[in-house]
Amino acid sequence: MSLKVCFYTLGCKVNQYDTQMMIQKVKAAGFEVCDFNDLPDIFVINTCTVTAVSDKKSRNMISKAKRQNPDAIIVVCGCFSQVSPDKAAALDASIIIGTRNRPEIVYYINEFLKTGRQIIDVSTVSDITSEDICDFSEKTRAILKIEDGCRNFCSYCLIPFARGKIVSKPISQVKKEATALAKNGYKEIVITGIHLSSYGIDLHGVTLADAIDAVSEIAGIERIRLGSLEPRVITQDFVNRIKDNKKLCPSFHLSLQSGCNKTLLAMNRKYTADDYYNAVMLVRKSITDCAFTTDVIVGFPNESVSDFNESLAFVKKVGFAKVHIFPYSKRKGTKAADMQNQIVNAVKKEREKALSAIELNSRTEFLNSYIGKTVEILAEKYQDGKITGFTKNYLTVLSDGTPEMPGKMVNVKITAADQNNLLGIVNS
Repeated sequence: MSLKVCFYTLGCKVNQYDTQMMIQKVKAAGFEVCDFNDLPDIFVINTCTVTAVSDKKSRNMISKAKRQNPDAIIVVCGCFSQVSPDKAAALDASIIIGTRNRPEIVYYINEFLKTGRQIIDVSTVSDITSEDICDFSEKTRAILKIEDGCRNFCSYCLIPFARGKIVSKPISQVKKEATALAKNGYKEIVITGIHLSSYGIDLHGVTLADAIDAVSEIAGIERIRLGSLEPRVITQDFVNRIKDNKKLCPSFHLSLQSGCNKTLLAMNRKYTADDYYNAVMLVRKSITDCAFTTDVIVGFPNESVSDFNESLAFVKKVGFAKVHIFPYSKRKGTKAADMQNQIVNAVKKEREKALSAIELNSRTEFLNSYIGKTVEILAEKYQDGKITGFTKNYLTVLSDGTPEMPGKMVNVKITAADQNNLLGIVNS
């Protein structure tokens, strides 16, 4: 009888990809993959450490798994265990590995089964996994990780310490993996990485645009989405390369963090607010119907009232489809953690509330602009006579529909919008 393994993933799309890679590994080794509540013999918790809240969630999940089955093998991997292996060990995890040795998960499990002794190995290896992922739990969209690592060292961020140096998949491997996904019926590919804008800097002359072109050539793939980008990648050459690509979705998650130049400099972000705005306008001039989303940190150390108001005005000026708002999270080991004038939580909450109001107005205005229009969606789910899907620029659409529609392109006439979704009827 094979051992049962369950997986729990915290954090970003890259972590989701890495979990899928591990699932394929354990299945190939003869283990049975199960749900969290099926009394697994082995729990694999793929952790995140981007904020203090992420750390807490990671610790809580380790403890929850231990309570669920005290005799189970607890495998902790990912960013939290990479930078805080001692904390994972203190929670009585059986196997503690980092971010780059997850492909060897079966080896570590077998070693623990042999010896019963706790394993701690968070050593960083230099290359990206060469494994090909060909299946995902979602049946319409798949994630394709083409890059790992970051060298930016933003003053508030631990990710460079957790993920190591930048490594990129060769174009040949990108094409091979995307082809396998297409053959398994995936129509939409999300190209992602820890710092996607740095893709190719270690491959001598290869760029992100080359990877996009390579995936675009594959029959069966109808949509390509990009993970988070930095403003510096949005050059005229890049826009010229992508503007006529009919498969590339016009939705861009462009990291901002602050609209105040003083704060951006303190964050060690390598652009100004003007650089950011120029990148947005460069895309908008060349690509119609595009949507921009972003992340913004409020309450960064030394952020004055005027600094925050400057950032607030900038967010309003850009007109985002969605803004993910994060109160600054102090991370031990980063430069920002040692900065003077740390902002108290009450002020952070006030600023989060103020920015949320601006974000809601911007999002509502953007959604309402689609009322009366017909949009094409890739239907993903059907339930109770309704389908859910996404437009090319990643707006959620709820519509009437039929059970056979998921996995197909469907035209929907938009009749209304709420705070988060477009509502419509199938346009027959």
